[in-house]
Amino acid sequence: MTDSHRYSFKKVSSADLEILADWQSRPHVREWWDSNEPSTDIELADQRVERWIVSIEGRAFAYMQDYTVHGWNDHHFYDLPAGSRGIDQFIGDPDMLGRGHGPAFISERLQVLFAEGAPVVATDPHPDNARAIAAYRKAGFREFGKIRMTPWGQIRPMKINRTSKV
Repeated sequence: MTDSHRYSFKKVSSADLEILADWQSRPHVREWWDSNEPSTDIELADQRVERWIVSIEGRAFAYMQDYTVHGWNDHHFYDLPAGSRGIDQFIGDPDMLGRGHGPAFISERLQVLFAEGAPVVATDPHPDNARAIAAYRKAGFREFGKIRMTPWGQIRPMKINRTSKV
């Protein structure tokens, strides 16, 4: 396996809900991730959202989701081009923090999303989450628009275009 494909992305199943609940209860996740989703099979069945357990060398350590930004009429990324995706993620295993995994697995997933036709991928970290913003910048994201309040909380809109280098 090369460095450009060193992470595995396994679709979240019911069997993963326990580890997700454990990760979501950890202080370093809870600080910025105020949702318990996904926590039910009904949430896992939502076709607008693809949910992943991220692993390296067989060690599960992170959660990632990508979603159609046009799945909600009031979504703050609704004005992006057709086919655009949004992403969110967190590293659940505290031993894996600060090692460069965030930008690396985000970049790897971006390659797949762009290959599948997404013209733009956007994300929306809290404006005070400096570590996340730095990780997104390292993965090629740039800020656009103003910091604003949404139904999901205050956000710093960021995006990367397919034509950008990933």
